[in-house]
Amino acid sequence: MLFNIHLLLRYASIVLTFYVSGNNLVILPRNPLLPENCLSQKSEQMMIPELLQKIQKGYCIVLLVILAGCISSAARGQSGHSNPWAPTEIGPLPPIASLTAGVWLKGELHVHSRHSKESSNNPIAKIIAFSKSAGIDYVCITDHDNHVDGDVANHTWADPEFRSDSVLLLYGAEWTTTRGHGNVFSARPYDHQRLYDVRDQRDIVVGAVKKELGIHLSANHPSGKDHFGYSYDMVQSIEVWNSAIWPKNANAIMIWDDMLSSGRKLTGRGGSDAHHGTPDTPDKATKNSYQAKANYVGTPTTWVFATARTSQAVVDALTNGRVCVSANPYAPRVEFYADLDQDGKMDMMMGDNAKATGKPVRFRVQLTGNTVPEATYTVSVVKDGNEFGTFKVTGKTPMVEFTDTPVTPGRTYYRVVVEGPPTAYPQVPESMALSGNMVGLSNPIYFNFDPNF
Repeated sequence: MLFNIHLLLRYASIVLTFYVSGNNLVILPRNPLLPENCLSQKSEQMMIPELLQKIQKGYCIVLLVILAGCISSAARGQSGHSNPWAPTEIGPLPPIASLTAGVWLKGELHVHSRHSKESSNNPIAKIIAFSKSAGIDYVCITDHDNHVDGDVANHTWADPEFRSDSVLLLYGAEWTTTRGHGNVFSARPYDHQRLYDVRDQRDIVVGAVKKELGIHLSANHPSGKDHFGYSYDMVQSIEVWNSAIWPKNANAIMIWDDMLSSGRKLTGRGGSDAHHGTPDTPDKATKNSYQAKANYVGTPTTWVFATARTSQAVVDALTNGRVCVSANPYAPRVEFYADLDQDGKMDMMMGDNAKATGKPVRFRVQLTGNTVPEATYTVSVVKDGNEFGTFKVTGKTPMVEFTDTPVTPGRTYYRVVVEGPPTAYPQVPESMALSGNMVGLSNPIYFNFDPNF
């Protein structure tokens, strides 16, 4: 067997090459630092038995020791790498807000009025009146900003119909760009023109403008033709349930789990993306008018646990993640809680983030509202993007509890999906068939997520 080893001796400045060929050990080249009794100047080749006798003397032993030391140092250098981004103990987290000092509000976060050019029979007054009839608490009308060259303030917001004494109206628009679509949510007017103007700039520029405006930016329908092609580090939420057609959202859910698994605490929310209303008279009907019976305001419905019945509280809850999504305004609300010390009292809810202690945590999932009597609901728990467990629940207020231990150090999140019998939506009767057995989903409960990530 023939092999070569090249060794650079740092301190002796000696370069040696040696190999074994048959029964011979050959050393190249001759080196003046080696004693003559170790390597003959007449010959660079000697028999192995002879070398073994010579190697007991002089510098040969020193060279072998240095060789071993070099190999050992190299091995230590490779194994001593330290990943500066490895999970570590995180510092103190903000205190968890009250689980009782708040109100559940349901709303619509993606709908288009007549100020979006491809919409039909959908003036703002009709959207608000319908929302009120369905018990919707808040609405964000998100017209395409590119249809008005970014001037949303003098179109949607300036419309005399943009007012309500019962439904909370958020200020927003659909940021419509060649790299994808996103919704803006704000409790007060903002300079949307600035965001529109930087739509083709690099993310660092867009992010700076977004921060200066103080708005909540949300990624719309993140997969598909009009996917969100910007950095998810710029957004606070993702539209994980777009329109009544639940099956088409599988890729959005996958992207959401990817973002969560990588440490990004992003709220999942819904939006009907409805463009077409019911015509007032038959002659006003268009080829898209049928959609109003299948997908309209509230398909799906996004619930927020707000500290007050105000627009700002809605945006804050959306940012904090105390949010769940239901198939329609009448479907059950999915609530998800955790008991950190297993004393029987829930300490946190979906959207909240706590430090893991290494001890088991008791979780509770319950459906609140209009459940189907004696029906069976399937509760699927997802942990860190993977299926954790599936439970069957029944009763007037279906509920299930389970226990698990979040990792430490490192991050863990849990979220819930609920399937079961559909809930009727009389105003949008064909939506039930499109949503299938999907009832609702929760946002995650988080452990060890860095709030400064």
